[in-house]
Amino acid sequence: MLSAAKKEFIEFMMSADVLRFGDFTTKSGRKTPYFVNTGNYKTGMQNSRLGEFYAALVKETVGDDFDAMFGPAYKGIPLATSVSGALARNYGIDKPFFFNRKEAKDHGEGGNIVGYKPQDGDRVIIIEDVITAGTAIRETMPVLKSCADVKVTDMFISVNRCEVGQNPGKTAVMEVGEEFGIKVHALVTVQDIREYLADKAEYAHLLPLMDAYMKQYCVF
Repeated sequence: MLSAAKKEFIEFMMSADVLRFGDFTTKSGRKTPYFVNTGNYKTGMQNSRLGEFYAALVKETVGDDFDAMFGPAYKGIPLATSVSGALARNYGIDKPFFFNRKEAKDHGEGGNIVGYKPQDGDRVIIIEDVITAGTAIRETMPVLKSCADVKVTDMFISVNRCEVGQNPGKTAVMEVGEEFGIKVHALVTVQDIREYLADKAEYAHLLPLMDAYMKQYCVF
């Protein structure tokens, strides 16, 4: 049964044109009938509401048991900024955040990290948009480990696509857990999206496409 909170988040993504349906190709090169592009959030209200959705999940799962949050460039930057603000406003959890530059700065203070400077032993959570094949997280971990000897405990994403990763029978989320010891928390999954569509007659034409895609690429 789709919870009210998940239904609200799915409709929020659709209203912002972030969750779209059509013919798309993911970063991993797979054809998909739906796509999540958090780059389409573009208003203050959308950014604020998005942060609240994430903050509620952070509060529910890890509470204040972390030292800082990291937003990988580029889409993770506004996400981490928004989530940190929502955690402070709504729950009194005031934690620092930081993010990386794609290109290291060669003037001023230099470096490729902006915001909080991680310390050895810090427990860091990652704020991201989606995990498809796990490519982005494998690029992110060396960036974090080059800053300090941090422990990355949890990762928060908008949608778990439940797609198979590099190994048959395992999703990218499962692989991230095994490879890096990171717990991945998603606001919704592809199953939630499919369940939402099934309740709306106007989306009936999408169900066969979703089912074919999920049968080919997803692991549950």
